[in-house]
Amino acid sequence: MKSYETLSEAVNDLIKRGYTHNFNVKSDCLECVENGIRIHPNDFKIDEVHRFEGPTDPGDENILFALSSSKQNLKGILINAFGAYSDAASEELIAKLGRHY
Repeated sequence: MKSYETLSEAVNDLIKRGYTHNFNVKSDCLECVENGIRIHPNDFKIDEVHRFEGPTDPGDENILFALSSSKQNLKGILINAFGAYSDAASEELIAKLGRHY
């Protein structure tokens, strides 16, 4: 797995490698707002995980997931703050993503 200095460097490289969908955490799935695609925990795998800490504030931390779904034939990214999830996120979704915190 590659190592990156910055979040933007990682995002740009993942896009070049085909991770073109941008996902957000919803209650029981991840959703790509641009095209309305929703993938549930059993429908995707986590290919890579990259953590980043802000240069001036250690509390400014993000995690980048590179995801793929053979069922949907797509690859995309999810950027989230460490441990920050919607209060309504399902236990199954939190469990899948939370393994990497």
